[in-house]
Amino acid sequence: MTLIINGSGLTIEKVVSVARHNEKIELSEDALIKMRQCRAMLEKKINAREIMYGVNTGIGEFSEVVLSDEQVKEFQKYLIFNHAAGIGDPMPLEYVRAAMLGRINVHAHGNSGIRPEVTQTLVEMLNKGVTPYVCSKGSVGASGDLAPMAQMALVLMGEGKAWYRGELMPGKEAMQKAGIEIPGLQARDGLATINGSNVLTAMSALFLYDAQRWIKQAEIAAAMSLEALKANMGPYTARLHEVRGFAGAVKSAKNIEKLVEGGDLKSGKIKHKVQDAYSMRSTPQVIGAARDALEYARSQVEIELNGVGDNPVFFPEDDLQISGANFQGTPVALPMEMAGQAITMVSVLSERRMNRLNNPTLSAGLPAFLTKGAGMFSGLMLSQYTADMQIVEQKILSTPAAIQSIPAAADQEDFVSMGMNTAIKNFQILDNAYGILGIEMMAAAQALDFRDYNFGKGVKRAHAEVRKHVEFLDVDRPLFNDHNAMKDLVKSGDVLKAVEDETGELY
Repeated sequence: MTLIINGSGLTIEKVVSVARHNEKIELSEDALIKMRQCRAMLEKKINAREIMYGVNTGIGEFSEVVLSDEQVKEFQKYLIFNHAAGIGDPMPLEYVRAAMLGRINVHAHGNSGIRPEVTQTLVEMLNKGVTPYVCSKGSVGASGDLAPMAQMALVLMGEGKAWYRGELMPGKEAMQKAGIEIPGLQARDGLATINGSNVLTAMSALFLYDAQRWIKQAEIAAAMSLEALKANMGPYTARLHEVRGFAGAVKSAKNIEKLVEGGDLKSGKIKHKVQDAYSMRSTPQVIGAARDALEYARSQVEIELNGVGDNPVFFPEDDLQISGANFQGTPVALPMEMAGQAITMVSVLSERRMNRLNNPTLSAGLPAFLTKGAGMFSGLMLSQYTADMQIVEQKILSTPAAIQSIPAAADQEDFVSMGMNTAIKNFQILDNAYGILGIEMMAAAQALDFRDYNFGKGVKRAHAEVRKHVEFLDVDRPLFNDHNAMKDLVKSGDVLKAVEDETGELY
């Protein structure tokens, strides 16, 4: 199946299908027509020597420097050379592929003035698997993600490095092996390739896809713990949340109800408290708030995926060009700060339930630290330490980057979003979240093995999936293998798949 790119309708799921699963793409004919019309207008203005930022002027603090005709031809090359100034390890290929897709979708609007053959080359690179080598750090998230995008643009000139069929090689060689003609960069092409927050947005799209799957598994882990702790299931009645009105809480409550359906706790056969602790009965409200935060972040990311993030922006129907700041990453960075904080918040809740499973004064009769041999054995005591360490790291990483602007370019660029920092740390938060949730699931499975009543069908299936990877802790053993196995299990989404096979799709 081929995804048609026309400047609209690009969703997070479509980004994932191209970036991770190599779905082919194609520019729509309408997009190509609009791009040709815009380019024709631009060339007319160049020939008329109309002053246009980044076309026949310098950039940043040099925007008042007007270039000669000869300089205009060479400027795009030096622009890309200068901006390819990143640092650090190579960015994962899926980030780069997603950013290339996002940039193609910007061009498809026909407001960037780029030559269509340059955009078509990016399409070919995606379809044939040529992925530029891009350093993971260097963007301040305004004027676009200039440093990483410039490393992509290098390959369009036959420069830089790229991966092809699993091998890193010079960009020119990768293009030749893939049978892709190098288009070079003429007036405007370079800036039109790099002048948007496409890496930040690409990373955010992939993060949100993964975070949504993680949130569902947070509800699965919660349901397992609630069953083991003999929770009062009244607080998970959807009607309770519907009268308040928060959509995320309603979905979370419905999911937890679905997971415990068919069990003795849900049917009222098991004695429970009148009211449980907040870490139990507030679960739908807390996870629901995280769901709503992620949903808002998704809405903003998808606006950016389908918008014109560029500078200048050209309006061929009015023979007009406007220089502004549509490259500014803040509209994505700010909601993505909240998204990362949401994952941290739910992780804290997960650890608090795990604490209750371990603590004999709070666990409704479970053995201390979930071991039969307390004293000789320490059970899951140290698993909590591991979860706690990761949560502290999450809390540190949840300090906003989007308020940390440092002026650049001789104060011409005196407010920047630092959105790439946001995107980078969000993946680190999520990586810890996989481990934290895996530890709660492991502890909940251990606790359920000490109970002799019937569990909900979703909980039962989750427990069975955990037991495929981690055995019951009968006597103490080194737990790092179990922790890593559970982290990998949560990251894979296999628990979610198994449970949804049993219960139907969760919200």
